[in-house]
Amino acid sequence: MLAATHRLRTGADFTHTVRSGVRQGRRNVVLYAAASDGRPSRFGFIVSKAVGNAVTRNLVKRRLREAAASTVRRHPRGVDVVVRALPASADATWADLCRDYESALGGALKRLRPAAAADEKTARTPWAQERTDDGDGR
Repeated sequence: MLAATHRLRTGADFTHTVRSGVRQGRRNVVLYAAASDGRPSRFGFIVSKAVGNAVTRNLVKRRLREAAASTVRRHPRGVDVVVRALPASADATWADLCRDYESALGGALKRLRPAAAADEKTARTPWAQERTDDGDGR
């Protein structure tokens, strides 16, 4: 179960994550992730009636919540994630759903992190400091 601090609640939070984040699609899920500037990681789930009846939708949501709970342990801060279950998720096994979720999350995090990693690397390089300190055009 996800703690209340790790849940996306409002439509505005969902919209912000979907519109400003990166998208990764797999057979069973589409995952949207956006950086959240050091706040606790938050997760939201979209499971439409196209997935199946109420029992099936709730099963898919419970499985996705459990997968997200393991993500919170690895990434407790800094990312908002919206997971949209596709109709194929109704027939997916627990292993298939987790594999698609983890694969999509990994791809999304890779796409979110390069800009931040590049900024850190540039800030740490000694020649970047020299160039700004010297002023001799090197």
